Amino acid sequence: MKRLSLIFIAVFALTMTTSCKKDKKDTPAEVTKEMPKETKTNEVKKLKIALESKSGSTVKGNAVFTQENGVVTMVAVMDGLKEGEHAIHLHENADCSADDGSSAGGHWNPTNQPHGKWGSSDGYHKGDIGNFKADANGNGTITVTTDEWCIDCGDANKNIVGKSIIVHEGVDDFKTQPTGNAGGRVSCGGIIQ
Repeated sequence: MKRLSLIFIAVFALTMTTSCKKDKKDTPAEVTKEMPKETKTNEVKKLKIALESKSGSTVKGNAVFTQENGVVTMVAVMDGLKEGEHAIHLHENADCSADDGSSAGGHWNPTNQPHGKWGSSDGYHKGDIGNFKADANGNGTITVTTDEWCIDCGDANKNIVGKSIIVHEGVDDFKTQPTGNAGGRVSCGGIIQ
């Protein structure tokens, strides 16, 4: 009986040891197979901004900012404009509460450059977008694509969140400091999330 008990215990111990070794060998392989592979995805950020009338005008519209692969594209569509060219800029505050849009502050200029045409070697504000045309019906559109802006990226020299879009009554001459002599502010939209 003792002998039978000893054989039983020996077989049981051998079975357990083999079973444990087998489990240990299989477990890492199974875990490795089930682990998800790390993939890099390109996050697309998008903001839609309403542009409201200012200075007694009827100019309104919207702008959509889309960031993808480190590049921001702005598409602004407006109506209620006088036919001809108009300036559009990014200003330093997202505040459009003043009737004349003055609460938006001056042009957004985080790098302390002179006012000028976008891309000029003589300097330009990060908010110096430029001019666009309105047709005979008062409709205008402008598209800008740049890697000099970002949407909520934490870089104060690039981050457009907390700024505003201002549409001006006149044309930016790209010379007059610090505004380009673009006239009154006829539309404003705060860039907020």
